[in-house]
Amino acid sequence: MLWDKGQSVAAWVQRFTVGEDYRWDTLLLPYDIEGTRAHAAGLHRIGILSGEEFQAVSEALDALQAEVAAGRVVVRPEDEDAHTVIETFLTERLGDTGKKIHTGRSRNDQVLAALRLFLKDGLREAGRQVARLVEQLCELGAAYNDALMPGYTHLQQAMPSTAGLWALGYAELLLSDLAALRHAYDQVDISPLGSAAGYGVPFLELPREEVAQRLGFRTLQLHVTAVQLSRGKLELHAAHALVQVGATLNRMASDLVLFNSQEFGFVELPPEFCTGSSIMPQKQNPDVPELVRAGYHRLLAEMNVLLTLPANLPSGYHRDLQLTKEAVIRCVLHAHDLLTAMVQLLPGLRFRRDRMQAACTPALLATAEALRRVAEGVPFREAYRQAAAALDSLPQPDPETVLRAYRVDGYPGRGRPDRLLEQLRAFQDWLTPTESAGT
Repeated sequence: MLWDKGQSVAAWVQRFTVGEDYRWDTLLLPYDIEGTRAHAAGLHRIGILSGEEFQAVSEALDALQAEVAAGRVVVRPEDEDAHTVIETFLTERLGDTGKKIHTGRSRNDQVLAALRLFLKDGLREAGRQVARLVEQLCELGAAYNDALMPGYTHLQQAMPSTAGLWALGYAELLLSDLAALRHAYDQVDISPLGSAAGYGVPFLELPREEVAQRLGFRTLQLHVTAVQLSRGKLELHAAHALVQVGATLNRMASDLVLFNSQEFGFVELPPEFCTGSSIMPQKQNPDVPELVRAGYHRLLAEMNVLLTLPANLPSGYHRDLQLTKEAVIRCVLHAHDLLTAMVQLLPGLRFRRDRMQAACTPALLATAEALRRVAEGVPFREAYRQAAAALDSLPQPDPETVLRAYRVDGYPGRGRPDRLLEQLRAFQDWLTPTESAGT
């Protein structure tokens, strides 16, 4: 253990304090290696490592990175964390040079650097998946712009809609979620390195800004006490953005499950995304959208850990905060699964125009009838009552006639996927950045 000073620790204490942390640190190990590389450059800059030592450390880290990428090095329970794996590897290869690598840092700032690099990658990848969903929904919006379907309030038929309008509504909402992901990315894109255990490093003039730049962070947390105060809080930004995405997917999936039922029959799901029953031969169950719908609640649970765990803690580091790492990593991984499921499912989705058309009742035209009377000079409240009294005389909705009545963009039959795709292009610089020399 990096903190071992010769005292013995009960085995159950080690197991209890490490918990599942070694599993999450295996995911962080590549990022921790890059953080160590940048820290070594900083130590070279201030003369702690000579040029030859820095070169040796860099080559050893390259070798370790290759071992990790090949799956030959992972973090084991007896290692405790990724930091121990890196320092042990360097010390075994380089002797005293390896023992210098922890100069001027603590596991407290080391793990946060790795975690924030992981979160940056995770948020950007989630953004790419959201962008793909927006594109897919815009394709559906264009294909089904004139496909009449009932619009519902209180799950009762309300006014005419279209399958295209259904898709474009979710596309527009996902653009808002994409903005939340980019904002969360900006929040975690800040270097904690040089704060060490939370109170800085005496005597050493660590080049904190240079190290932050090498790692691709936009800036650093200047006052070192802010680093541990932000632990859990910055992770919460990431989790909250992912929860926003999950909330959108939850309602979309809920619609698809409902629309796929025999009673509605509005959509056909690709059969490869459904499963069967072990006893009922006829069943084709919409398991994928059902699990996407349920997955939102798992995201909420992890976010709740980040909301509540840091509360009432005094300033500085406390071991309680270790659990924030697991919560936000779980959130990222699960959100990626939910997004992948929907990205894979949507291309095979088919709306049934015949079933949607057959479900449209004359009562859907009641509002249009009231407004037609308004156009003839009848006050709206009177027209409202007249239309209610004339429900039995309303015609069966015809797509061409119904949609011709709508004159404003964003209404049924007036979808504008082109405008949503234009908004999506504003995110491309973030989604496909040009890598800087320091990353």
